[in-house]
Amino acid sequence: MKFNLFKVSILGITVMSLALLSCNSCSSDNSSNTDDSGTDYDGVVVDVESSYFYTEAGGVTITTEPCILSNGSRVDCYKIVTNSMPADHAMGPWCPHNISDGAEAGGIWLEDGEVYDVDGAFIENMATFYNDSNWLMYDANGDVFITDSKEDCINAANPNVSAEYKNFCVECIPSYISDITQTWLIPITPEYQNSGTLFATGPGGAGVDIPSTRGLALNGIEFSAPAPTSNILSAYTLAPFDDAGGHINVHQGYHYHAATGFGTKVEQEDGHAALIGYALDGYGIYELEDVEGNVPTDLDELRGHVDNTRGYHYHVDEAGNNNFINGLRGAYVAY
Repeated sequence: MKFNLFKVSILGITVMSLALLSCNSCSSDNSSNTDDSGTDYDGVVVDVESSYFYTEAGGVTITTEPCILSNGSRVDCYKIVTNSMPADHAMGPWCPHNISDGAEAGGIWLEDGEVYDVDGAFIENMATFYNDSNWLMYDANGDVFITDSKEDCINAANPNVSAEYKNFCVECIPSYISDITQTWLIPITPEYQNSGTLFATGPGGAGVDIPSTRGLALNGIEFSAPAPTSNILSAYTLAPFDDAGGHINVHQGYHYHAATGFGTKVEQEDGHAALIGYALDGYGIYELEDVEGNVPTDLDELRGHVDNTRGYHYHVDEAGNNNFINGLRGAYVAY
């Protein structure tokens, strides 16, 4: 019942580019980036490359404006406005309609580091899977109980789910978010901090809120904080992700909780893992594995490290961990 990564690979859109090695996107090996706090980083500094974002369909627009970072720096940022709907891959499906349905009829679920297909068999066997006889998400005909309106989507996604939604598969569809836009500010040139910022809910240090969003994919979709799966399951609901690792709520729109190989990416000339997005501090976020399937072994607690081509950058966590990166190495826009 584990998820087959081949299922998603055919939908990935690869943008071949050698620009990461150009003088326009990085400084020399002797460059130094010192922030207002005295942090000194000697190494390559790579700017955010706006041309890598998938903007052809009009769902993502990028302009430049001044901003203030969490370390007090006044810098230029990219203002990225997105409609939170990917134009480079399809969304859904999420919930299978009957316990006889195969994997193509549903999405995926992330549990204990593993990725599972939410097919009919998964729904049928949830009582066994969770060792809890209260799970019964289908009727006598095997039809799955699925939310079927925007109101149901909102109510079933509420932290205090009412009893009427118990044993429902929560499926919020794109038509519910047709009028949503989100705006993100990312420093064009990242500023390294010796003390990284681990993600947390609520206010952070120095009177500045720590962002919960991890970054943006190159198609403009949010790399979101881990999904609150324990809260979802405690209400006896299931809110699957589609094969791209995303689902919808009416406040965020469509957003990702795992990187599964979908969407725009920038392959690296040296075989390094492909670039798939940028963190909110401007550092690149790359896939976990390089072209030979190797996983980096020297990542810091934030899931970042340094090389001579990309400078400091991140590698995403395994999809089953319901996570992307653990924090921000660079200064981020103050909120």
